[in-house]
Amino acid sequence: MASRSPLRVLGVDPGLTRCGVGVVDVAPDRSAKLVHVGVVRSDPSWPIAERLAAIAAGLREVFDAHSPDVVAVERVFAQQNRTSVMGTAQASGIALLIAGERGIPAATHTPSEVKAAVTGYGAADKIQVQTMVARVLRLDALPKPADAADALALALCHAWRGGSSAGAAASAPLTPAQQAWADAERLARR
Repeated sequence: MASRSPLRVLGVDPGLTRCGVGVVDVAPDRSAKLVHVGVVRSDPSWPIAERLAAIAAGLREVFDAHSPDVVAVERVFAQQNRTSVMGTAQASGIALLIAGERGIPAATHTPSEVKAAVTGYGAADKIQVQTMVARVLRLDALPKPADAADALALALCHAWRGGSSAGAAASAPLTPAQQAWADAERLARR
């Protein structure tokens, strides 16, 4: 039987000042390898159009350099700070637009979905997520800043949850954290 190639997932933790990006290759056995991690930045003192253009240019560079099979973006959720949620929504829209322009499947995941997929606990804190991402990717140190770690967690979540273009990975046995998430989803549907 021929071995299947890994799924390359670009995770995007959207933000207008700091937009985390992480690229991972996930094998059919659900093991993962770090390809790229970073942050695309824009200066808060710039006009909004320039900030959005800077985020778009930085994301296009990542798309061009790493040719993802699929893109996973954090789903915007209600926050108290409207300015923050607007910037997050705008950066999210840019990532989804670039994926759409290139014909790359894209999906969104909530922060609790990502935390549950990576740690087994939907209310995990930032350090728990960073620790599990470092373990899964066999990194010597926690990925920083948190935006970059969140982008890697988004990519892992998408691949492990059997998202678009993840057919090969979806047929492999679940990790304990993934099994905990699947159990929680099943109980929530009752």
